[in-house]
Amino acid sequence: MKETMITSVIELVKEGIAASFDYAAYKEMVSTLLETGKSTGQEQSEALTNYSLLNERRMKRLDKTITINSSIREAIATMHMDVTWLVLTEGWCGDAAQSLPILNKLAAINPGINLRIVLRDQHTELMDKFLTNNGRSIPKLIAYDANEEQVLYTWGPRPSIATKMVEAFKKEHGNLNAVFKQDLQVWYNKDKGETLVNDFVELLKNHSA
Repeated sequence: MKETMITSVIELVKEGIAASFDYAAYKEMVSTLLETGKSTGQEQSEALTNYSLLNERRMKRLDKTITINSSIREAIATMHMDVTWLVLTEGWCGDAAQSLPILNKLAAINPGINLRIVLRDQHTELMDKFLTNNGRSIPKLIAYDANEEQVLYTWGPRPSIATKMVEAFKKEHGNLNAVFKQDLQVWYNKDKGETLVNDFVELLKNHSA
């Protein structure tokens, strides 16, 4: 039973990679949908489209403004890796819009990292293998080693400090509300990707040869 389950996960990851976009193609796909007034995902609404438009602007801004400092670039560049980062996401996801541009910049540092992106709602069976607290939270990154055919680690849906903020709010208030979500975006803007970068430096140190 265990072997069957593991094989199933790996096959789903492989299928996801085969159907995935690179970062540029993902952004182009989201933009093309927005030109027709649509967001990604099975559910369509004016609110989701507006979120997607806002996220498109966020990603463009971060693509231009986020930089990785030289010491971290050097550390990542010298790590021996051969891994695919498969990210499950949707265009309307605010956390993804804050994280994907930084993940793209990190992946570009080392040729052994291949960033690929798939839409959650088109890969629900894969998503259900990587739930967060029993929920389909995105973005969710799956680090896959094709040589060994194994998942090395996962990440998501938020950087460590943001995760603690969400957990603390839920513990005190229950579900997240609009005010907290706005506060979270303010935190992202002030943090400028620093926490996510530090989180990944530690992940990569623990999983590089």
